[in-house]
Amino acid sequence: MKVSYPRNELKVEVDGWAMPPFMGLTSWAGFTPGEKPGAEAMVMGDMVLFEDEVSDAMVAALHHGISVTALHNHFSFDKPRVMFMHIEGEGTIDGLGKGVRSILDAVKAARARSAQPKDRFEGPAIPAKSVIDAAKIAAVFGVKAAAKDGMAKVTIGRPAAAAACGCKIGKAMGVNTWAAFAGADDNAVVDGDFAVTEDELQPVLRALTDGGVHVVAIHHHMTGETPRILFLHYWGRGAATALAGSVKKAIDLTKAGG
Repeated sequence: MKVSYPRNELKVEVDGWAMPPFMGLTSWAGFTPGEKPGAEAMVMGDMVLFEDEVSDAMVAALHHGISVTALHNHFSFDKPRVMFMHIEGEGTIDGLGKGVRSILDAVKAARARSAQPKDRFEGPAIPAKSVIDAAKIAAVFGVKAAAKDGMAKVTIGRPAAAAACGCKIGKAMGVNTWAAFAGADDNAVVDGDFAVTEDELQPVLRALTDGGVHVVAIHHHMTGETPRILFLHYWGRGAATALAGSVKKAIDLTKAGG
């Protein structure tokens, strides 16, 4: 069976055109009988989310045992910005149903707090001039931090993958995890990119979201590589060392972190 939730609460324009939900602005979840022992069913779906709904919707999914498998846009020049979060899971019919319901409830709660999608994350303005202490960032990660104009950045490689051509691709070829910090030590922003294998994705998502870091995209950069590498992009606000600690906890769950 399949359930659908058209996003018709707000007017969405794509390329200057008012788009009806029928054209791709409908959340859905499909359920089919499970095949593994103890799994009554499996669910797959796609949640249509405005930017200020993504983090709460992702936390709801993860805390109810539903995996988040992709997060990306489907359009260009959309107003307000629309994101699509893909989900899947196995378990009892009751558990999966409640998990999907929790995602939809998180969406409704976000819209109850603010009728219009917000245009930024909550928090004080990010300082225009950065004065991050790179030594403190390096100490958290245990690696040297690059510094530029008051900002700091760490880049951590992981065991190389084999591209479809058989070529080894590692840190220098983009198979790495990095974190960049700007602002001030007590009012910082972090953004970056995780390179994870498929089995590392859910633990890393849980670690980041539990640490208050927003996941803003999940996708692949390559095709045909072995093992399959997925990339997730993130954004966080807060004290620099606290943000670094949250990112480091997630890194420690990957082969890059040992």
